[in-house]
Amino acid sequence: MRIIDTDKWTEIIDTLFRHKLRTSLTALGVGWGIFMLVLLLGAGKGLQNGVEYNFRDDAVNSLWLYDGQTSIAYKGMPVGRQIQFKNEDYEALGKIEGVEYKTGRFYLRGDYVIRYNDKSSSYNTRAVHPDHKYLEQTQMDIGRFINQTDLEQKRKVIVIGKLVAEELFEKFKENPQFPIGKWVVLGDVPFQVVGVFSDNGSEREMQNVYLPITTAQLAFNGKSRINQLMITVGDASVEESNAIKKEIQKNFAARHKFSPNDDRAVRVRNTVEDFEKFQMLFLFIRGFVWIVSLMTILAGIIGVSNIMLIIVKERTKEIGVRKALGATPYSIVSLIVSEAIVITSVAGFFGLTLGVGAIMGMKILVGDGGGGDSFFRNPEVDLYVVLVAIGLLVVSGALAGFFPAYKAAKIAPIVALRAD
Repeated sequence: MRIIDTDKWTEIIDTLFRHKLRTSLTALGVGWGIFMLVLLLGAGKGLQNGVEYNFRDDAVNSLWLYDGQTSIAYKGMPVGRQIQFKNEDYEALGKIEGVEYKTGRFYLRGDYVIRYNDKSSSYNTRAVHPDHKYLEQTQMDIGRFINQTDLEQKRKVIVIGKLVAEELFEKFKENPQFPIGKWVVLGDVPFQVVGVFSDNGSEREMQNVYLPITTAQLAFNGKSRINQLMITVGDASVEESNAIKKEIQKNFAARHKFSPNDDRAVRVRNTVEDFEKFQMLFLFIRGFVWIVSLMTILAGIIGVSNIMLIIVKERTKEIGVRKALGATPYSIVSLIVSEAIVITSVAGFFGLTLGVGAIMGMKILVGDGGGGDSFFRNPEVDLYVVLVAIGLLVVSGALAGFFPAYKAAKIAPIVALRAD
């Protein structure tokens, strides 16, 4: 018994090549469906990667608080009153249930010039609390970040970004430990470098410098002012994070004497909610991609089914002769089904190949988005999903050929021989 029926496969190939146009058009419909599935899935993933990349710099479980102006009159106080965060507001955040990490920011107005020997340049300067590194996902390369002792003792210490270290310290590249312990001058105030950090965000983030917020408030006449407050909420859901947001607004309204319903007095950005919205958007996009692609593939399957009906009708007499000569219904059905499987398999393979090639071309052109904040980067596709789709396609193709073949195999030889 032969493992491979060469006569059968020779006949199938010969039949397909005798009807090149019909075979090509049928295969085109199937291949196009797989190509579009791969292309759309890859493009959707590239868009998702781009958006998620732009979230990489900050914790996605954070709430950002901005002080604003009152927009509702409250207890005789006028509309338009400016709300200013204080150190007491930072302390109050620690008493609210659900708050994980918390930090404030005090901005030095303008970019201060930092000098080391004959090197100097201006950088964005932020005065923060120790938990700030969790909010910005700061990665310490050398040394340490600001700690609680720095705050309590108002130490003149500074943490600088990697690019700041490269610009100010010529020996940094050959000796990364060199900046630690060195004194730089910020404005007219000397600060000792205690750490060098990297950041997953853009290069701009590594041109920042961080100071203890209490030191900056004292040295730069900040009193007890804080410009911005940020917290993380652990693994809280969107509903839980919104409940924390409401509790914060209620707490701040009581202490700053504004209406609890005044959202403009203290504005809160909920990144948990923002990230969830993007996730839902991409879930919708993936669903839409699958619907469009499956409809395209279905159109190809219908094409295969119609072609199989035509083939069976054309070969009805041939089927009658085969049965008269002793061919079994199984051999007739397997012959027709094999043709359908060959068409769908080959077309699916070429569609997959072209789709992967297109995605690779997009990846070469786009790559990591050029290092900026591009919303499209690293397009890719899950080949497992595509192979499953091709598997379903082949099964569907087999079923498309099976039913007309089974119907023809049941026809009596004498009836089949009389067919036109």
